[in-house]
Amino acid sequence: MINVAFTKKKEDYIKITTTGHALFSKNGDDIVCAAVSALVINTINSIDKFTDCNLSVYMDQEDGVIDAELDDPNSDSNLLMKSLLLGLEGIIKSYSDKYLQINIKEV
Repeated sequence: MINVAFTKKKEDYIKITTTGHALFSKNGDDIVCAAVSALVINTINSIDKFTDCNLSVYMDQEDGVIDAELDDPNSDSNLLMKSLLLGLEGIIKSYSDKYLQINIKEV
C-alpha cells in the first residue's frame, strides 16, 4: 500500500511524504502506483517551476519514498498541494483505499 502524508502548519501545506508500493499489479504494470507517482512528481515539479517556494526533495524509487518539504509555502504552492490531494482522492474512489491511504497531520 502507498501511504501519502500531508503535513500542514495552520493553512499551509509544508510537507508531503509518500512511502510504499500499491501492489495493485506486478512491478512495471501497476497503474495505481504509476498514477500516484505521476501526480506527486508533477506537483513537486510544478511547485519548483511555478512558485517562489524553496523545496527540498528526497526520492528512493526502490523503497517507494518521495519526501518534499517547503521552507516557505504560499498560496500558489497550497493550491498545487490541494490539487494533488484531489487527484489522490480520485484514485482512492476509483481503486479503493486498499492500495492508497492519505493522512493529513497538523503541526
